[in-house]
Amino acid sequence: MAAIVHPAHPQLAVSAAIFRDGKVLLVRRARSPAKGFYSLPGGRVEFGESLHQALSREVDEETGLAIEIIGLAGWREVLPAAAGAGHYLIMSFAARWTAKEPALNDELDDYRWVAPSALASLGDLKLTGGLEEVILSAHRLLGT
Repeated sequence: MAAIVHPAHPQLAVSAAIFRDGKVLLVRRARSPAKGFYSLPGGRVEFGESLHQALSREVDEETGLAIEIIGLAGWREVLPAAAGAGHYLIMSFAARWTAKEPALNDELDDYRWVAPSALASLGDLKLTGGLEEVILSAHRLLGT
């Protein structure tokens, strides 16, 4: 397997804590980085895209869902020393599901709708670092 080559500068990325009927969508990464970990759908911001445009595009590409973006729930920095990852600044947004059912692309291999109150008891699932804090912040932002 060829080594992954990362850019020499930080990458800007977005993710969405998507809520539907009081539950948030968790998706499992099917490839590195974070292969096998549950996280939020999202990805890199392309040159010339606004954060909201990038988020809507990434959520559509990864899950097929339509969303309403509510606001910034938090951010996380992933440094190169973390499990062979590149350097990413991830802006995480609170969002509401508005239409369609999940249809995962090849970057993801599972999804679950989970109550935020159940996050602490998901010991059998591998979650990306900082995920619970972002979800709880998004939950508060939505006022649900």
